Amino acid sequence: MQEEESSSSELKAVAAGLVGHRFSDKGWVEKKVNLPKEMDLTISVNQQELATILCTPIELKYLVFGFLYAAGIISGVGDVMMMRVCDDDPLADVRLSSSEFSMPTKRTITSGCGGGTIFDTKGQEVESSLVIAPTEVLALMKQFQAKMELYPLSGGVHTSALSDAREMLVVAEDIGRHNTLDKIQGECLLREISTRDSLLLTTGRISSEMLLKVASMQTPVVVSRHSPTDRAVSLAWDLGITLVGHVRGRSLMVYSHPERLGRSA
Repeated sequence: MQEEESSSSELKAVAAGLVGHRFSDKGWVEKKVNLPKEMDLTISVNQQELATILCTPIELKYLVFGFLYAAGIISGVGDVMMMRVCDDDPLADVRLSSSEFSMPTKRTITSGCGGGTIFDTKGQEVESSLVIAPTEVLALMKQFQAKMELYPLSGGVHTSALSDAREMLVVAEDIGRHNTLDKIQGECLLREISTRDSLLLTTGRISSEMLLKVASMQTPVVVSRHSPTDRAVSLAWDLGITLVGHVRGRSLMVYSHPERLGRSA
């Protein structure tokens, strides 16, 4: 695969030195603040416009690869002949190895920040023998929170990470929850990191469309600080995914397939 970048330096993710006005019991104070940057990235496949994603302008090649994989457009790195990410336009120009590309007809506007898009894909059931203790999940969440870089600096972003139950393998940050999963998938494809028999940790709410991405990664456990939606819980049961939420301090809640955490259903 030929890969081109329009800039040799990675775009910074944070706009620094902006001015805000903070009110407290001490009155008004002018204060410089850091805010996460956002951009509209248009993905074009074989010269056909596929989708426009609102995202944080870092790790864009991972985002594009992960998005195409989750959409079922590619099955691996070898399906991409060339990709050029243009920071100034902004445009991701992707040319597939095969000229036989049909534009997906059905898309869903996701519930995530930034109004993400997923295409109509069937969830594949996840099969895994992974078992992990609740105390290990709690310890991983603490480790995960220590890996966050953009949130402590600016707030306003989500973070997700792939873990092998011992350490964080890949960490991604973005204004969009779905984008963090695509960035993880894309990086794993390019670095040849398996997503099977792993855990996916995230800061955001878990929705059903996010679980479809997790199923495509064949990752059996999803862990979040927040709650899932009711549809996400139902889908998790169907897909064989253990859904863990409200992971805070020394407690957590398991919503589906609790046997992976040593609890009978």
